[in-house]
Amino acid sequence: MRVILMTGKGGVGKTSVAAATGLRCAEMGHKTLVLSTDPAHSLADSFDMELGHDPRKVQDNLWGAELDALRELEGNWGAVKRYITQVLQARGLEGIEAEELAILPGMDEIFSLVRMKRHYDEGEFDVLIIDSAPTGTALRLLSLPEVAGWYMRRLYKPFQAMSVALRPLVEPLFRPVAGFSLPTKEVMDAPYEFYEQLEALEKVLTDTSKTSVRLVTNPEKMVLKESLRAHAYLSLYNVGTDLVIANRIIPDTVQDPFFKQWKENQQQYRQQIHDDFHPLPVKEVPLYSGEMCGLEALHQLKDTLYGDEDPAQVYYAETTLRVVQGADESYSLEVYLPGIAKDKVELSKSADELNIRIGNHRRNLVLPQALAALNPTGAKMEDDYLKIRFGQ
Repeated sequence: MRVILMTGKGGVGKTSVAAATGLRCAEMGHKTLVLSTDPAHSLADSFDMELGHDPRKVQDNLWGAELDALRELEGNWGAVKRYITQVLQARGLEGIEAEELAILPGMDEIFSLVRMKRHYDEGEFDVLIIDSAPTGTALRLLSLPEVAGWYMRRLYKPFQAMSVALRPLVEPLFRPVAGFSLPTKEVMDAPYEFYEQLEALEKVLTDTSKTSVRLVTNPEKMVLKESLRAHAYLSLYNVGTDLVIANRIIPDTVQDPFFKQWKENQQQYRQQIHDDFHPLPVKEVPLYSGEMCGLEALHQLKDTLYGDEDPAQVYYAETTLRVVQGADESYSLEVYLPGIAKDKVELSKSADELNIRIGNHRRNLVLPQALAALNPTGAKMEDDYLKIRFGQ
């Protein structure tokens, strides 16, 4: 299955681009699902038809769906939700309040990943296009497999083993005092089963032959900066970007003096998009005179974007992580971090893990065996790669 994730700052038009990409993939004969994982769904508005949690046919070879996090929660996390509700009710909360608070923050992001993994495993579709949340939320979503792995290895597995061993001894004393039972094995197993799914999905997300991110941006200063940061952070998580789409460019046919300054600014930022994202290919889309709602409008956008091309192709195979052996038997770990200055990067090593931190984004990278026994001896930025040297 080919997986394409559309992301960008809120309001740049990624939903319209995702829908138009799905139309073209369907025309090419690919059985395609466009799935919205943005809590503020607008995919149904883009197709101008009702969509729900389950895939609904839009036209031949094309289906659309909008993730319902509550349904995913009940279907995959029901035992845990019921246990949390029981605990909250025992502490004096009313039924509906306990039900609501049992849905932990960030659960919709977790279930977005679980839904992606399920479609990938089932193999019912040839192409899965994800209309994801705005970049900040999307990046947290893509970092979940990495972050979950750290917590599971360090904290959860030891706690799970201890809980199973002590439950028969502690339960008779615990329930009369606390008013609720200790978690059952089903409840304790659920988070780790989720982690196993996320760990398997990480292999799919980081395989550039199967999965690509497409960044949708506008020729505006704030939007462009957000897109550049997103590109760097995606590379930090070893997720490849294969295409940049510059949307809502004012056409040359617009001659009204009111738009003169806008057009001049856009011209500057259009060139900057090509320069800053090089060597990634960039496609430009004009600002249309009407809304991108309904199949007729989406067909127009689809033709502008792709013409006779197949959108399921990999436009650019980005190498985000590589290990290079030097002539003196030293090694260099090279991480693609476009546009990031060396002084913005913090590095630390613990056992076989290398911690890379850029601002609020952190990656705990499990080192290959060849590097785990060595120590970092220096680092430099060169050609947008952070090159970390390892030696004895």
